Amino acid sequence: MRFFGKLAEFSAAFALFVLVVMTIGAVFMRYFIGQPIQWTEEMSGMLMIWVVMLGGIVAERDRAHLTIPFVMDMLPATIRRVIAVLVALLSLCVLLYMAWLGYRLAEMAQFKVTQILKVSWFWIDLAVPVGALATALYTLYWLITDIKQPHSGDEKQ
Repeated sequence: MRFFGKLAEFSAAFALFVLVVMTIGAVFMRYFIGQPIQWTEEMSGMLMIWVVMLGGIVAERDRAHLTIPFVMDMLPATIRRVIAVLVALLSLCVLLYMAWLGYRLAEMAQFKVTQILKVSWFWIDLAVPVGALATALYTLYWLITDIKQPHSGDEKQ
């Protein structure tokens, strides 16, 4: 899992770096040189989709998704654990459904290409099932980990 997480993190960081550099270059070319680069808008959209999905994987790996602990902190440890398991199971269902729909979307778009770069939409849309499945793997990992050993502080009533 460690290599997998590092790969997702590096890929997201690299794609974000390319996106930022490309956008700065496009703005410079358009407004200071007067020669816009046609393909940058299309490439930005492609990279943004992958950055978001890869970032979701990294966020799940680090347990950095948004939570609202206020209510959970008021509950007894047993109820918190039950709710955490239910939330993880619901998340798994949503992620697997999202992966399935994302793959169907990619499959339907495989012969459709982008206007300027002529890249198959399959490769762009593939970010959704890849991101959803990888996030589901981390969700499952955390679910199993939490069932085996509770968070520190969960023992308190």
